[in-house]
Amino acid sequence: MPELGESVHEGTVSRWLKKEGDFVKEDEPIVEIMTDKVNTELPSPATGILSKILIQEGDQVEVFHAMGIIDEESAAYPGTKLPPTKETVSTGDTQHASSTAEPKTPHPAAPDPNPQHQTSSSAEATADRPITPETDKKWFTPVVKAMAKEHGLTDAQLASVTGTGEGGRVTKKDVEAFLAAPKSAPAAKPATEAPKAKPPTPSVAGPDQTLTPLHGMRKMIADAMVRSSQVPTVSTVTQVDVTNMVKFRERNKETFQETYGVKLTYTPFFIKALAETLAEFPLANSSLTPDNQILTSKSVHIGVAVALGAKGDEGLIVPVIRDCHVKTLIDIAKDLEAIAKAARSNSLKAADVQGGTFTLTNPGTYGALFGTPMINAPQAGILGTYSIQKTPVIIDDMIAIRSIMHLVLTYDHRIIDGLVAGKFLAAIRDRLQAFDFFK
Repeated sequence: MPELGESVHEGTVSRWLKKEGDFVKEDEPIVEIMTDKVNTELPSPATGILSKILIQEGDQVEVFHAMGIIDEESAAYPGTKLPPTKETVSTGDTQHASSTAEPKTPHPAAPDPNPQHQTSSSAEATADRPITPETDKKWFTPVVKAMAKEHGLTDAQLASVTGTGEGGRVTKKDVEAFLAAPKSAPAAKPATEAPKAKPPTPSVAGPDQTLTPLHGMRKMIADAMVRSSQVPTVSTVTQVDVTNMVKFRERNKETFQETYGVKLTYTPFFIKALAETLAEFPLANSSLTPDNQILTSKSVHIGVAVALGAKGDEGLIVPVIRDCHVKTLIDIAKDLEAIAKAARSNSLKAADVQGGTFTLTNPGTYGALFGTPMINAPQAGILGTYSIQKTPVIIDDMIAIRSIMHLVLTYDHRIIDGLVAGKFLAAIRDRLQAFDFFK
């Protein structure tokens, strides 16, 4: 499992593209990985037979841990499937082959299927060696090191953690147990211990029902929604007269595509108006850090929610358009089409979904008139743009038919007060109504 981003410590195997015993070529897609940042296909690091799958579909895997084994010695026989002569298990971030009989001659270890984690045989031997009193220094996985840094553990504290992994190796669960353990002398046991919580009763589907495990992208989305639900948010709404924008697009959409090679949709106008307003209201372009500081960015990087699948029912991902505050409407339209195409083809990189400072979602594309979008924590806000409708309105005491839509701003009330949020949303509205992006 390669490192797909600085803050990505684990992922979920959403789909194996090859089965055990299948022949695979180097750089051929072999497994699909889902993280909370991106969904991507990983290429095979070698040519050979996929002899063992260590991490099953729907299971989580930590960075640098083995997911499978490729037998390069069978590369010359792509039509041959390997016999199950050995049982291969994964412990920690290495794999070991065991059998009931002692092998007469040593066999070379199977190659590490992680394209970004190639180590020498001597380094592997050192990593696999059991921890003993004579060992000078313990070896820790990158996940354990990242957790120690996050929680401020000293080298001495980390060295004191009892490892339950192979050869005494410290695992993620060991560190979690160490952090959860009381640091002071344990209190006397109460006379009666509290009853243990009962495990949930397994769900059973009825004759006309089905059960689907919550894993992969749906699990990532669910976890992100739970995190965002902990933020105290408020939503505020305004109406916008976008008649000028609608007329401009109707007149120029064919010419725009012929000239610039991309479709002219309404979303680039929303992004442009939002980027200019975020530059005017930098507090809205902020986030709250874990140590309760407001982090404000001078650059505007807008994440755009993209629904996946032909019917839009295969999940949601938020790739980021960077530096929107200095880009023209044409640049934004090109970037928008590029990231949407990459998202729907599962070709986004981890960097494509990181670093967003604000999010825009456009439910209006499927006809939604109104809603309260969920904030993309830890960002300070999200803007929802909704369906444009021909509506009778009063102008100078006369009835007129205009193109009207709703804008909804959901914001973190710990960072932004209602007055600032109202001014911010009004500024976006005024920019769309004035429609002077080309002046």
